Amino acid sequence: VKPLGKEYQSILAKGLGEERWVDRYENARKRSGAYSSGCYDSIPYILLNYQGTLRDVMTLIHEAGHSVHSYLSNKYQPYQYSNYAIFVAEVASTFNEELLFRLLMERAESAEERCYLINQRIEDIRATLFRQTQFAEFELKIHEMGERGIPLTAPALKEYYSELNRDYYGKELVIDPVILGEFLRIPHFYSNFYVYQYATGISAAFALVDKLMKEGESARESYLEFLSSGASKYPLELLEIAGVNLRESAPIQSLVDSFKTLIKSLEKEISSCK
Repeated sequence: VKPLGKEYQSILAKGLGEERWVDRYENARKRSGAYSSGCYDSIPYILLNYQGTLRDVMTLIHEAGHSVHSYLSNKYQPYQYSNYAIFVAEVASTFNEELLFRLLMERAESAEERCYLINQRIEDIRATLFRQTQFAEFELKIHEMGERGIPLTAPALKEYYSELNRDYYGKELVIDPVILGEFLRIPHFYSNFYVYQYATGISAAFALVDKLMKEGESARESYLEFLSSGASKYPLELLEIAGVNLRESAPIQSLVDSFKTLIKSLEKEISSCK
């Protein structure tokens, strides 16, 4: 997080150190997964099981993005404007992931290591941009079915989910019948129209990392202002403060282009390993 400046580094170092934001150890009855939580008059808290793998490191920097966002919003905003919307929350977390990925790529010493990192990043984007958009499309469809009075039966939902998988992954992918019930295990569907915000969040985050790398201090100051703004403005206005306009398709198209570039890079690295 060095590109984000001394204040951000200091907050995070203190939080991961002496203030002990993170509950990192496995424990009986401890909830699985990773979460950042807290309240207005407390430090942020990060709950995860950390074992030192690359995925654990990525998860930690992701949740730390949420926590510093909360820290700065609480510090600079009154209570009523401190609790930022989900639409901007995933920007702060995936922004940190992309910073870490670029640092690890710079330090990678072999083609095998670069292949591993690139493959992981491709999967991250697939899961966050494409998969969450697929989920959002499914969610919209079932709401439309309900509005038209169409019964939401298991066969009908499975059939539509099958169509979506064919649309998103093409004829080359064999669709196992078991996957047709995947939508039943997505808890986010109980929080209506939540999942699409993962896709918009990662698109904004990539655009802002690119902006930071190109413009330096001015982009950093804009981004920190965004993190400190809580819910003082509407989400799209907050993102404009940071320096990205999600009223246009350019940030999303840019991420799709980055995805294609990563695939080409992986193919190149694999060729060099042969």
